[in-house]
Amino acid sequence: MKLKFTKMHGAGNDFVVIDAIHQQIDFTPAQWRFIADRRFGIGADQVLVVEPAQTPEVDFRYRIYNADGGEVEQCGNGARAFVRFVTDKGLTEKRSIRVQTLSGVIEPTLETDGQITVSMGAPVLGPAQVPFDARDLEGKTEGSDTLFPLEINGAAIWVSVVSMGNPHAVQVVADAERAPVAADGPQIEHHLRFPKRVNAGFMQVVNRHHIKLRVFERGTGETLACGTGACAAVVAGIRRGRLDSPVRVTMHGGELSIAWAGQTEPVLLTGPAVTVFEGEIEIPD
Repeated sequence: MKLKFTKMHGAGNDFVVIDAIHQQIDFTPAQWRFIADRRFGIGADQVLVVEPAQTPEVDFRYRIYNADGGEVEQCGNGARAFVRFVTDKGLTEKRSIRVQTLSGVIEPTLETDGQITVSMGAPVLGPAQVPFDARDLEGKTEGSDTLFPLEINGAAIWVSVVSMGNPHAVQVVADAERAPVAADGPQIEHHLRFPKRVNAGFMQVVNRHHIKLRVFERGTGETLACGTGACAAVVAGIRRGRLDSPVRVTMHGGELSIAWAGQTEPVLLTGPAVTVFEGEIEIPD
């Protein structure tokens, strides 16, 4: 079949966005992998699917497929691309929309300056809900956070575990550019204590309102930016007592702004979303 698509990015985290309102989509994991393949397909960190709302309480349904073909719960940078796409395509006239994801409802807003703010909901901090198997581990307290040890490549690292609709393990590093992302990222992603795998964040604290961050994403590898990873890192930093809201997050693909009032308040993610090009591709059977 021929598939119409739009290529977009949010701070360098790149997406193929598909309108499943006006075309029928029913792909296998192998076909999702083909679309995301940078040599044989279109190329993307994630493929985003825009579907009609299934209940009157929301405006759209939002589905996310990683480059490995697996469907995942959440993508913050993708949520910004989503609202830019539905606005530019005339699928909504609202500046704020409610969108159903696998992990719940999010509320992205197109700001007057063109930036997009997404209310990502409150972070999930209970290890079992992340999910993370904390049994038999002796954690240590930093601020109001509990850090857990992981044995990675023969050394112990201490991580905060946070879910922003998808699981994250965040560690503080002295220098993000020198962090062993390529070596340790896959080991953290597949660590047995994370039954659904995990996104691995490497956070350098510059000052109380600025961090540098690299993220090895579950099912994709290191990306130029990760919206939920930025949210998780800021939540971890605030809980550790090292950061104050709002926080500027610098990643290889650009910058995001994260605000969190703490406790059960929602995390607010603000940043750009850009359309790169549109096209049509034949999807093999």
